[in-house]
Amino acid sequence: MELSTILQPECTSCASPGSKKKVLELISDLVAAQYPSLSSQEIFESLVAREKMGSTGIGSGIAIPHGRLTTIEQPIAVFIKCEDPIPFDAIDKQPVDLLFALLVPAEQCQQHLSTLSSMAEKLSDKLILKQLRKSSNSTELYQVITA
Repeated sequence: MELSTILQPECTSCASPGSKKKVLELISDLVAAQYPSLSSQEIFESLVAREKMGSTGIGSGIAIPHGRLTTIEQPIAVFIKCEDPIPFDAIDKQPVDLLFALLVPAEQCQQHLSTLSSMAEKLSDKLILKQLRKSSNSTELYQVITA
């Protein structure tokens, strides 16, 4: 699946959320703004429920928060670059500055796993990480992540 089919430019942002809770709220608000039938509270609760099972901070300043929603039929992605890294309880105990969030239909477990896997692989590319971290606005960020 092409990332550009699930990640809209409007769901890509350079921001300074300040905390894990605030960045999950930002993700929820970005999605709800693009998909008015979805509740930002429902999205937030899905992301928080997953985080309670264990942090989605995978190390090297990267987190991949994700959740399942019964109210969607297609996956929805959000990509955020934090101007100032935030504590995220990552496995390497380092703060996070790049977040790829994924919301998937509750019944599409396999697609969910393959999308997360391909994104984790992309985010392990040091050149891509360098370009993402050098991006100064959401347009540049979107171009790098979807290339």
